[in-house]
Amino acid sequence: MWNYSEKVKEHFFHPRNAKVVADANAVGDVGSLSCGDALRLMLKVDPETEMILDAGFQTFGCGSAIASSSALTELIIGRTLSQAQQVNNQQIAAFLDGLPPEKMHCSVMGQEALQAAIANYRGETLEDDDHEEGALICKCFAVDEGQIRRAVTGNGLTTLEEVINYTKAGGGCTACHEKIELVLEAILSEAPLVAIAPATAANNAQWQEIDEVVSSLRPHIQADGGDVRLISVSEQQVVVSLSGSCNGCMMTDMTLAWLQQKIVERLHRYMQVVAA
Repeated sequence: MWNYSEKVKEHFFHPRNAKVVADANAVGDVGSLSCGDALRLMLKVDPETEMILDAGFQTFGCGSAIASSSALTELIIGRTLSQAQQVNNQQIAAFLDGLPPEKMHCSVMGQEALQAAIANYRGETLEDDDHEEGALICKCFAVDEGQIRRAVTGNGLTTLEEVINYTKAGGGCTACHEKIELVLEAILSEAPLVAIAPATAANNAQWQEIDEVVSSLRPHIQADGGDVRLISVSEQQVVVSLSGSCNGCMMTDMTLAWLQQKIVERLHRYMQVVAA
C-alpha cells in the first residue's frame, strides 16, 4: 500500500483547474488511453507578455496523475512561458510533499505535457514526437529511448526499477527490460550522474513550512487585487510568483520584504525572497 501525503489527497479530491479552457491558445497532449495514462494541458497565454493567464487539464489516470496535473497548473499560472519551462517533475512532486516512487511517472507526464503545450504555442515540434526506427523501447507503454534518456539524466536514475517508476517502461510484459538496461548502461557510461534527492526527503518539510506562510498571507494580498504563489525553495532563497495588481506594482519590494520577514520568523534563519 502506497503512502500518499495529505497534499496529494487534497489535490486528488479537490483538484485545481480540472477544466476545459475554452479560449486556450496552447495545448499539450501526452500519453494515451491504451497505455492507461493520458493528459491534456490547456493554457491561455497572453500574446504580448507570454504570461500564462489560465490553465486547465483533463486527465485519465490514477489519483497521483490527477494530483500532479492539479499541482502543475498551480505552479505555472502567473508565470511566463520561459519561467514555466523551468518547472520540472521534481518540483511538481515537491509541491505535493512527495509522491511514492512507483508514481513518479505521473509528475514526469505533467512536465512533458507542459513542454508539449509550450511547443504547440510556439509552433515547434518536439523531438522524439514520432518514434524513429529502432527507437521504441517499450511497446506496452510506447516509451522510446529519448523519453528514457530525459528521465535518467533529469532525475539521476541509476537502476531499472527507477526507470520503470519514472517512465512506466518495462512495467507491463517485462520483455523490454534488457533493452532498458542496455540504454541505461549507455547513458551512465557517457557521464556519471549526480543522484537527486527524492521529493520525499526532509527538504519538503521546509517547503511545507514556507508554503504555509505564503498561504496565510495570500488572502491579504488577494484582498488588494493581487496574488502570490510559491515557485521554488533552495538553501537560502525562496522564489514566488506575483500576479494581478502585484505584477509590476510599485509596492512589490515591500510585499517581498513582508513575505521575507514572515518566513524568517517562521524558520528562525535568513531566507531571501525574490519574485520570479
